[in-house]
Amino acid sequence: MELSGVSVAVIGLGVSGVAAARLAIAKGADVYVSDTRSEESVAARGADLRVAGASVDLGGHDLERLAGAGVVVVSPGVSPNAPVLRALAGRGQGWISEPEFAARFYAGPLIAVTGTNGKTTTTLLVDHLLRASGVRSLAGGNVGGGLAPPASDLALVDDPPEWYVLEMSSFQLAGVTTFRPRIGVITNLSPDHLDRYDSEEAYYADKGRLFHNADDSSCWVLPAEDEEVDRLVGDAPGKRYYFGQRAGAHAFVADGTFATRISGESEPLSSVEDFPLLGRHNVDNALAAALVARLAGADPEGIADGLRSARALPHRLEPVADRDGVLWVNDSKATNVAATHSALASLDRPGVLLLGGFDKGEDFAGLAEVTNARVRVVLAYGSAGPRVAADLDRGLADTSRAEGSTCGGEGSAGGSMVVELMGSDFAEVVARAAEVARPGDVVLLSPGCSSFDMFESYEERGQRFAQLARGAI
Repeated sequence: MELSGVSVAVIGLGVSGVAAARLAIAKGADVYVSDTRSEESVAARGADLRVAGASVDLGGHDLERLAGAGVVVVSPGVSPNAPVLRALAGRGQGWISEPEFAARFYAGPLIAVTGTNGKTTTTLLVDHLLRASGVRSLAGGNVGGGLAPPASDLALVDDPPEWYVLEMSSFQLAGVTTFRPRIGVITNLSPDHLDRYDSEEAYYADKGRLFHNADDSSCWVLPAEDEEVDRLVGDAPGKRYYFGQRAGAHAFVADGTFATRISGESEPLSSVEDFPLLGRHNVDNALAAALVARLAGADPEGIADGLRSARALPHRLEPVADRDGVLWVNDSKATNVAATHSALASLDRPGVLLLGGFDKGEDFAGLAEVTNARVRVVLAYGSAGPRVAADLDRGLADTSRAEGSTCGGEGSAGGSMVVELMGSDFAEVVARAAEVARPGDVVLLSPGCSSFDMFESYEERGQRFAQLARGAI
C-alpha cells in the first residue's frame, strides 16, 4: 500500500493508535492524530508523535480534517457510538481498525485468532510452537499486557517472518474491509462485551467478519461440535479443520497424548501430563495451536517440544503464591462469565473464589452449579458485587428446584457454598480470602468482570492480587 502524499487520520492515542500513526509516518503519509483525552500520559504520547512528524490534537477532534482524510484508523478503545464516529458516518466517511491497516503492509501470510476466551494463550502458543519448529513467526495484535506488540509494529520489522500471528478482538474485526488470514481460528464463542454491544448476536456478527474475505485457499481452525461457531462460519469458502474430541477431529487427545491428523495417519505429539498450563480449557487451546502450527508447516517433533516448554501467561490461571498449604491463582484475565466457568471447571481442589468488578451486564446465575460444586466461599466484590450475589442465589435456587431437593449445608439458597458480599477495597477482599481459606484450598481470582471500577486494567488487578497473595496480607 502506497501512502506517500496520502492523508491518514488516527483516532485514539492508545497503544494501537500510536503504533498505527508510527507506521503511517514511516510509509510517508501526512498523519493527523486526535484524542478526547489530554491527561499527562496521553500528552506524552502525543508529544512523541509530534516529534516524529504527526499533527496531534488532544481534548477533541478536528472533524473537517478527519472527514477529509484518505484513510481513517480507529483505535479499538473508541466506542462505535462515539460522537466523532457518528459525525463521520453522517458525512459518509468510513474507517478501519488498526490491524486492518497494518495487515496491508505485511510481506507474508497471516494467522488470525479470535473467539471469546483463550485468544491470547492460543495466539502466543501458535507463535511458540512455530518457533520451536524452526518456522520464523511474529505474534502481535490484541495480546496486550506487554506480551506482544500491536499489529502495526510487526509491519515495521526489517526481516519479515514466514508467518504473522495476530490476536483479533471483536472491536478490531468490526473495522476490517480487506483483512484476509490464510489461517483463521475461533477458539470458542459465548456472550461478552454486552456493555458495548446491544445483543450477543451483534457481538457474534463482528466475530464473523473474520470470514468476510474468505476464498478457497482459506483454512479455518474451529472447535468441534460447537453449533454457534458452525452457524457463524456458515458457507464461507475454505477448508475446515477441527480440534476437540469429536470423531474425525484433526487435533485431539488419545490415550493421554496430544495428536494431530491432517490427512491419513494420526501423529502423536507429547503427553498432556507434560503440558505446563493449568486447566482443561488450556488443553483445547493447545490442540488449536498445535493444529494451526501443523497447517503452517511446523513438524510434529518441534510442536511436541513446544508443548512441553510452554509457560503460563500472566493473569491466566497463573499460580502466584503457595502459603501455608493454600495455592493462590491469578486468573484476572477472566473478564467474562464463560472464562470464569472454565477456570472453575479446571479446579481439582476446593477453594475460595473472588468474583466481581465492573458490571458488564452478564448473568452470573449460570455459574451457580459449578461454583456450588467446587467452591466453599465466594467473595462477591466491586460494583458488580450485589448482582453477583443475587444471581448466584437465584441460580442455586433454580438448580435446587430442578433437582427437587436442596444441596444442604449453610450456603445461600440452601447450597453448600457461602456467598459473602464485600465492598470495593481490594486489599480487604484478599485479606478476607486469607481468613476463610484452609490448608489444601485454592484462592482463585477469576472475576468474570472487567476491572474498570477499581483498576486501570486486568493486568493491574492481577498484579495487585499477586502482591497481596505473596505477603502483604
